[in-house]
Amino acid sequence: MKLRILAPSVAALALMISSPLVGDEGMWLYNNPPRQQLKEKHGFDLTDAWLEHLQKSSVRFNSGGSGSFVSEDGLVISNHHVGADALQKVGSKEKNYLRDGFQAKSLAEEIPCADLELNVLQSIEDVTARVDAGVPATATGEEAFKARRKVMAAIEKESLDQTGLRSNVITLYQGGAYHLYRFKRYTDVRIVFAPEQQIAFYGGDPDNFEFPRFDLDICLFRVYEDGKPIKVRHHLKWSKAGASEGELTFVSGHPGRTDRLLTMAELGYLRDVQYPYTLSRLRRLDSLLTAWSGRSEENARRAKEDLFGVQNSRKAREGGIAGLQDPVLMGKKAAAEQQFRARLALSGEFPDAVAAYDRIAAAQAEIGKHALRVRLLEGEHGLASESFAIARTLLRAGDESPKPNGERLKEFTDSEKESLELGLFSDKPIHPDYETLRLADSLAFLIEQLGSSDALVQQVLAGKSPRARAAELIAGTRVRDVAFRKQLYIGGAAAVAAAKDPMIELARRVDGDARAARKAVEAQDETKQQAQAAIAKARFKLEGTDRYPDATFTLRLAYGPVKGYEEDGRTVPAITTIGGLYQRSAEMKDKPPFDLPPSWVKKKGALDLGTPFNFVSTADIIGGNSGSPVVNRAGEFVGIIFDGNIQSLVLDFAYDDVQARALSVHSSAIIEALGKVYGAKDLVRELQAGKRKG
Repeated sequence: MKLRILAPSVAALALMISSPLVGDEGMWLYNNPPRQQLKEKHGFDLTDAWLEHLQKSSVRFNSGGSGSFVSEDGLVISNHHVGADALQKVGSKEKNYLRDGFQAKSLAEEIPCADLELNVLQSIEDVTARVDAGVPATATGEEAFKARRKVMAAIEKESLDQTGLRSNVITLYQGGAYHLYRFKRYTDVRIVFAPEQQIAFYGGDPDNFEFPRFDLDICLFRVYEDGKPIKVRHHLKWSKAGASEGELTFVSGHPGRTDRLLTMAELGYLRDVQYPYTLSRLRRLDSLLTAWSGRSEENARRAKEDLFGVQNSRKAREGGIAGLQDPVLMGKKAAAEQQFRARLALSGEFPDAVAAYDRIAAAQAEIGKHALRVRLLEGEHGLASESFAIARTLLRAGDESPKPNGERLKEFTDSEKESLELGLFSDKPIHPDYETLRLADSLAFLIEQLGSSDALVQQVLAGKSPRARAAELIAGTRVRDVAFRKQLYIGGAAAVAAAKDPMIELARRVDGDARAARKAVEAQDETKQQAQAAIAKARFKLEGTDRYPDATFTLRLAYGPVKGYEEDGRTVPAITTIGGLYQRSAEMKDKPPFDLPPSWVKKKGALDLGTPFNFVSTADIIGGNSGSPVVNRAGEFVGIIFDGNIQSLVLDFAYDDVQARALSVHSSAIIEALGKVYGAKDLVRELQAGKRKG
């Protein structure tokens, strides 16, 4: 489906350029919320107490996604596709939890996740002045990057030592501000409930990013400390009625990344270079994993989550590049940039901001010279496997740990240590045959991208074909052994070198080239960051600070009413029903991916078919918002974000509320399904009461 954005008139275009916000636009910082907009447009007073409660009820999944506490006994709800990573890791050939679902009948049956970390935001502190003061004005890009990394690492370390909380300095407005976020970490997380994937992702890839939808995309977890479920004061009360059409709703989640503040030079690079490369790679992986999955049921189980991620990303990027290639959208962006640059030049107050656009363009061109090797080597696109990632981490941990905290690569700083070790020492299953498949294909991709005559390519392959080299490396390495990993990690660089592990030695061979490419790009990124900071500070002075920054996978607040839309001359209603699910199945003759799980066929007669199932709103969301709670004015849980429609894929670059919509599972459907399809009466009681029985 193509994006349908009508070309506006010249007058309308001018209005859109000069207007600071469109409709209910915004992924708002919790320390700079849209109080005025909500009061003026919706008559809603956003209080500090309301915000704090929602903030501390919201949860970030470090595997990628969002969630929320919905019981004082540590019960967390997110999406099935957010929980898929955890379900895959605890599954086996005999117990395919990702496909078949899971339900714990008691606390004792709740399954510990292999390496899942949840974060809950506790506080935000503006540290912009200290970060900027730590970077000399005369420093080169490389020197400035090192200085900024050093001061940010120092701030994070001080905060960690003082509070014990995970502490991260977040870059906002592309360098216009730096805020210190402190999170409570939870690492004892257990799976409580998941439906069958067929109902969680009903309609499969054909219906992905579409609406109407009929998905029960939920997964329930429980958080433990000291072997017992935690007690949380901040958790969301379950709404009795759920969301209704026209009702104002709020979304509290962790949008991953947007590119709305990028310059035209940066957007042009995304359109002409980065997105085409990414799509080419995703299509390749889609073909590889689909073919391998078709060879056996066990292959399909092992690759299922990866394949879903690839297909989901492919479709999202296809929508994104359609926006970048849309002359109306890009014309609006170009006109807005030209208008603002003219305003800067006319004022005469902001020479750094005037020059910033050319600096960004030059830095972006320089990044383009190194980007391919960064993706292939540092991003591991040419060396894709869990085994290589582990080997590189062990190698670099040995090299980075002896350095002063502020001089290490960011992922090895003290503030990241606990999270790094949680992943490194995970006992998740790693399958050699699947590892060989992925590594062999990525080595072939490495040859295609750099050429067979490239010196590093020749050294990596060591005179063998990609398949033979991959098989040799995967068979010869010991890094899949957790005890071996711990031994080398504790022993440091000397132990890593003495191991003579072939995968680690491969990581060592490419490390110099990978670091050099990363270093070059980081220096240019710093140049862009300084230039973007100059633009941001000029914008703040000219237009005020009542703005939201691009998404950074940190907690944001969005809002908008439950509202349908027009498409191809027809009205798309805002809310679907459970009855619509059965109608959709009948229309598609119950053929995959529109077939119903047996549990839903069996229980049809018990269900209230008029129960709302999925709904759409104008809330401003993006990838990373999956699993975000949707709440009403009272702060009650009325739904959970699980997707956007095809028109929403342009939201990477610009907000639109004409057709773009956020998709949610309705709270009433969750209760109806848990109680009448799955017989999970204790869970229903806990959700409605906000606490466990007894």
